Amino acid sequence: MPTIDADAHVIECEQTWSYIENDKLRPFMISPGGGRPQNWLIDGRVFHRGVNLDKGLPLDICEMRDIDGRLKHMDDLEIDVQVLYPSLFLRPLTTKAEVENAICRSYNQWVIDVCKKGQDRLEWIAQVPVIDIPSTVAEIEFARANGACGIFLRGMIDDKRLSNPKFFPIYAAAEKASLPVCVHASTGNFDWMEMFDGESGFMRFKAPVLSGFHSLVHDGVPKRFPNLKFAFIEVRAQWIPYMAIEIARRFERADNSVARNLIRDNHVWVTCQTDDDLPQVLKYSGEDNIIIGSDYGHNDTSTEIEALRTIKSKGEVEPRIIDKILYDNAKVLYGI
Repeated sequence: MPTIDADAHVIECEQTWSYIENDKLRPFMISPGGGRPQNWLIDGRVFHRGVNLDKGLPLDICEMRDIDGRLKHMDDLEIDVQVLYPSLFLRPLTTKAEVENAICRSYNQWVIDVCKKGQDRLEWIAQVPVIDIPSTVAEIEFARANGACGIFLRGMIDDKRLSNPKFFPIYAAAEKASLPVCVHASTGNFDWMEMFDGESGFMRFKAPVLSGFHSLVHDGVPKRFPNLKFAFIEVRAQWIPYMAIEIARRFERADNSVARNLIRDNHVWVTCQTDDDLPQVLKYSGEDNIIIGSDYGHNDTSTEIEALRTIKSKGEVEPRIIDKILYDNAKVLYGI
């Protein structure tokens, strides 16, 4: 049975921004104290590079400079396809539309060129700008025309929830393009990042995604866009039973059938981890809407470089469902 790693990462490098002609818009790598370059300078802000980089992996593989090496390691891990997500974009980078437009297009063009060399084993999630909504729509159209399998959104965008009507044109464009909206562990608010500086990554990056799910489903956004798929990536799946029951009760329907169908009825997919209580999760998610990723390239609580192999051997869930989690469900979500 083939396997799809539904959440793998690239680490941005100088080549990522080489498609930007205007030096004023291009990120630059800088060196604190004159040492090896470790930070990005973007629009006057400094961002540390590789905070959660998996030091056990060759940098050439993570930065996609050694694509053959990446594919060989995928073979070793028994991974047939990786879906590539960004790393730097897990936080807001600028407040200027022209800067955001430039870095998103350059990133997308870079990963397009990377995937062309991937022997049909590398798929990519588009990074779209969100400050200027017409630019967002244009980038979604560009992504669709160039083979993207989804669009990346953060769990919150500036000071707005994902159910804010401002974002409806984004959802409409994604629905028209048949691209799922993939809400990855992330933050889209500078103040939020500062508020939880020094605390665990849960509040900075995971909590906004759970809030995003609640706002979208509770406020009925998936029902407005019935052909649009939503994915919630790198936040485990253990939260599904609680959130499903909570929202069902707020709908004033105490019967458990509403909660048990909430994920399916809102065309939502969620990545699990190998230490989730899958039998309990599946009661509320159903067997068609759970996927799994390795978080390849990162080194944090979601990283399980052999996750896809591990889940096969646990034996808690029947093999037929495991095969769906490892391949079929991600194939449907991403349209691979």
